[in-house]
Amino acid sequence: MEFSHTAPIQPLNKMARIEPATVEDLPRLVDLTMALFEMEEDFDPNRQIQQRGLEAILEQPNRGRIFVVRTDYEIMGMVNCQFTMSTAMGGFVILLEDVIIHPDFRRQGYGMRLVNYVIDFAKRKDFKRITLLTDKISAESQAFFEGLNFQHSHMIPMRLNLAEE
Repeated sequence: MEFSHTAPIQPLNKMARIEPATVEDLPRLVDLTMALFEMEEDFDPNRQIQQRGLEAILEQPNRGRIFVVRTDYEIMGMVNCQFTMSTAMGGFVILLEDVIIHPDFRRQGYGMRLVNYVIDFAKRKDFKRITLLTDKISAESQAFFEGLNFQHSHMIPMRLNLAEE
C-alpha cells in the first residue's frame, strides 16, 4: 500500500513548520535519536545502527514516515511513524517511535504539535490505531502522551532481541 503525504505544511510560528524528513536530514536525525537513546534504559546508542534504521525508513516510504519540526536552518525535533497491518483492527496502524524535541526547544509546544500532526495524518490516511512505547520511569513522558489522549493498554511489551543472539 502506498502512503503519500499531501497535507499542507502547518506553521508552528513564523519560522517553524512540520514536514516529512529527507535523506539530507539524516545527520541531524541521527543526532536526535542518539540523544533519545542516551536517556532510555532499554537502548544503547550506536550511531551506525541508528543511521541504518533511519535510512531504511527514509528510503522506503511504504515502511513509514519520519516527520520533523524545522526552520529553514535547523531541525528542532522529530517523530518516527512505522506502518504495519493489524488483524485486530482490520487495517493499517502506526507504531509511533522516536518522539524527541531538542532540549533547546522543549516546552514551547513543538512536541504536542508534532504528535497532533501525526494524529491528523493517521486520520486522513485511514489508519486504525497509533501505538507507542514510552519509558515507564518517565512520568513526564507519560503525562505528555496522556495529555494528547493516549491511554494505557492492558497489553505489556515483551521483546526477543535477535540482534544480541
